[in-house]
Amino acid sequence: MNARLPFIAITAIALAAAGCSSMSEREQGTAKGAAVGAGAGAVLGAVTGGKAGKGAVIGGAIGAVAGNLWSKRMQDKREALEKATQGTGIEVARTADNQIKVNVPSDFSFDVGQARIRPDMRPVLDEFARNLDPNMRVRVIGHTDSTGSDSINQPLSVDRAEAVREYIAARGVATSRVIVEGHGSREPVADNNSNGGRAMNRRVEIFLREPEQAAG
Repeated sequence: MNARLPFIAITAIALAAAGCSSMSEREQGTAKGAAVGAGAGAVLGAVTGGKAGKGAVIGGAIGAVAGNLWSKRMQDKREALEKATQGTGIEVARTADNQIKVNVPSDFSFDVGQARIRPDMRPVLDEFARNLDPNMRVRVIGHTDSTGSDSINQPLSVDRAEAVREYIAARGVATSRVIVEGHGSREPVADNNSNGGRAMNRRVEIFLREPEQAAG
C-alpha cells in the first residue's frame, strides 16, 4: 500500500478535528465533510491503483458537498427564529437530519382544550413564514396533555396543527407545502401528573426542511 496513506489519513483526521469553534455550523459541515472525503478518497485511490493524492482531492470535493447539507438559507432562518424567540422558552434547534425544529410550549401556543392560537405565538409564526423559500417544506405536529380521552385529544391535536397551517397560509405559505399531523397525548415530553408537565406536553412542533429532503 502507498506509504503516503498514513500521512493523508492523519491529515484528514486533523482537518476534521479542526472544525474550529469560530466556524458556522455550515462551514464546519463543509470542512469535516471535505476532510473525511479526502481520507476516504486517498485510501480508495491507492487500493484501486490510482494516486492517493488525486483520490484525496476528488474525495475531498465530494465530501465537502455531502458535509454541507445545512444551507445558508437554513442557517439564516434558524438565526432569525432564535432571535425572534429569545427569552421565551420556545426552542429552535437543528435536527440530526438537517431540519429546523421549533417547539412551542403551551405558554405560547394553546390553552387547555383549545385550538385557538394564542397572541404570544403570532410573532413566532410571523417570523417563520417571513421570506420563506418557496421550495421549502413545512410539517406541523400538534400534541396534547393526557387530560381527557383519546377521542378528544387526537382530533384536538390535529386541530392545533391545522390552526398553525391556516395562520402561516394567511401569510403567504401555500397550504400544499404544509403537512399537518396530530399525535394526541402519545408523545409526552414531561410528566403528565403535574401542571407544569402537562403544560410542556400541550405543544406544537414545527419542522422546516429543504426540498431535496422532502421525500424523507
